Amino acid sequence: MQRILGLALASFAFSSLSGVPAIATTNRASEFDQGIQRTSIDVAALLTAARGAPPVICALAARSVGNGWGGWDDVPYTPLAAVTTPLRYSDRDWRTFSNEDVQRLLGGLSSDDACVRELSVRLIGTQKAEVVGGELISRLGSADNSLRSVAALGLGIVQPPAAVDPLIRTLRDAAVEVRANSAWALGRMEAGRALNPLVGLFSDDAEKVREAAVAAVGRMESTSTVPALIRVVRQDNSPNVRRVAAWALGHIEAREAVPALIEVLGRDSDARVREMAAWAMGNIEDSRSVAALGNAIRSDSEDRVRETAVWALGNIGDRSSISILDAATSDRSPNVRGTAAWALGQLDDEGARAPAGLLRLLSDENSDTRLKAAWALGQLGDRNAIPAIRDALKAEQTDRVRKALIRALMKSGESSEATLTELLSSSDPQVREAAVRGLAGARSFDPWPWPWPRPRPFP
Repeated sequence: MQRILGLALASFAFSSLSGVPAIATTNRASEFDQGIQRTSIDVAALLTAARGAPPVICALAARSVGNGWGGWDDVPYTPLAAVTTPLRYSDRDWRTFSNEDVQRLLGGLSSDDACVRELSVRLIGTQKAEVVGGELISRLGSADNSLRSVAALGLGIVQPPAAVDPLIRTLRDAAVEVRANSAWALGRMEAGRALNPLVGLFSDDAEKVREAAVAAVGRMESTSTVPALIRVVRQDNSPNVRRVAAWALGHIEAREAVPALIEVLGRDSDARVREMAAWAMGNIEDSRSVAALGNAIRSDSEDRVRETAVWALGNIGDRSSISILDAATSDRSPNVRGTAAWALGQLDDEGARAPAGLLRLLSDENSDTRLKAAWALGQLGDRNAIPAIRDALKAEQTDRVRKALIRALMKSGESSEATLTELLSSSDPQVREAAVRGLAGARSFDPWPWPWPRPRPFP
């Protein structure tokens, strides 16, 4: 029986993802009313199937519920917290439930089954605040820790304005999961009057609470919190909390935090913290960071830190970093080499001499690195690089890199009749098209291809 229920729930997940109503009592197809999708779901059958379902199956079903969480995987506590598969969410998908079904879902929040609670809160999250906000707020006063926690989670999804003060009060809750989820919800709501209470949680005994509070404050982008965030990034004993504090400082673009971030980049024992400190400096774009980022590129043992430091230099755009970036083109990591090429192209000093390391990357073993090198050479437009680009084009087998090389040739001023004739008479229509676009200076050809760097901005 459990297998049958599990398969039914998996069917729900699959069919919801494909836009087909599942476990429904009617055969009505999804309808669209003024651009809003309304899907018929038999809530009673769904919650019955959810009870006892394997967590992985439940997670697959849960991830199909679009409820505007914003694509973040940072909720401190969910009913299925033990399931580590990242869950991402689409934009809010308004489903119209009957009053009876809404009550079923609200009742599901207090179920003793984690899967039922998980699906209930996510489906509640698809409802309008005026429909379910008051009910969720009332559950913050429950004697049940798990119910208060899931109610705070639901309020962070639905975001009713009336929930701000009740959530501020639950920041003092005795249960760790309630304090953490309340901080997360307030950050989602960007409630300014919650700033001081959230900063007060920076000294909470529970790591999850401190992490949620720091992330919430970072989202609010208030410069008044910068001194407190600097203390956290320097002193907190949890690398997870320090990492989020570094992100928050970078997100706020706090220039006064640069000395602290330089210190963290050079001394923190955790690579994830150093990585985020490098990202923060790149986002702040302060030239005081250049020397510290260069030291990290030369000496940090972790690929992710060196790559993010290279990205940061490219984002800062200080031409004094050219020699550092040129040296990074010889890094052992293809990700670092490729991002170094991208960063050199970001400096975008048209007519400047292409660094030797950038030319060497045209024959790199990694195709993405070669693509970024070709793109960067096109940005620089160095006529002296034309012979190296020609040679690379003769050897290159990857279509997208060949297009980038043709673009680089055109932007570097290639005028050799033999080369142009060869390109325009190629048997490959894509090569011919790229050559014509390059010669015509077609805007759609510039700045394609655009190789974005890998580092991600949220912790």
